[in-house]
Amino acid sequence: MDADHLAQIRQEPAQFAPNGLGHLVLEIVAYAADEAASRGGGRCVVMLHTDGSVSVKDDGRGTDTRVDEHGRVVKKPVMATKDLRFFDLPEWERLPDGHPRRGMSVVAALSEWLIHTNRRLNGSWTQRYEHGVPVIDLEPVEADGTTGTCVRFLPDRALRSRWSLTAGDLERWSGHWPDLTVRLKER
Repeated sequence: MDADHLAQIRQEPAQFAPNGLGHLVLEIVAYAADEAASRGGGRCVVMLHTDGSVSVKDDGRGTDTRVDEHGRVVKKPVMATKDLRFFDLPEWERLPDGHPRRGMSVVAALSEWLIHTNRRLNGSWTQRYEHGVPVIDLEPVEADGTTGTCVRFLPDRALRSRWSLTAGDLERWSGHWPDLTVRLKER
C-alpha cells in the first residue's frame, strides 16, 4: 500500500477525477476494455445501486493472482498503489472524457468503500478497501463458473451529487473501445 499516493489523490480530487463520478467509472471500464482488446472482445455491465454505489463487472480473466512462498494468494496491488503505466509517463492515455487515465487507485482513494471481487480459473477472492486502504485480506469466495472482475464502490459524497449516467455516455464510450460492449443496469 502507498499511503502517500492515496493521500495525494484524496487532497486533489478535481485533478484525478475531473468529471467526478463519471471519470471514476471510466477508470474501471478502461480495465475491462484492456481485457476485451486482449481477447478480441468482451462485455461489461455498469450498475447503479439504490445506495448510491456503482458496480462495474466484466467477463475477463480476472485480476492476476499468485501464490506467495507461504501459500497465501496475493494479487497485483492495483487498488492501493500507483499504476506506473499511467503515472510518471510523459504522455498519458486519455479516457473518453478527454482526461488522463490514472488507474484503479484513483477510484479506491476517492471512495468511502470499494469491494473488488476477482474470479479466475484458479479461484475467486474478494477484498474490501476504505478510502483506498485494504481493511481485510483477500477472502475466498465460492466459484460460480465465471471469470472476470467486479468493482463495486461508494464514491465520496462530494462526487456522488455531480453525475448521472445516460445511454449517450455508453454510446460514446463504445466508440472509444470497439472491443467492449458496455450495458447499463439500475437497481
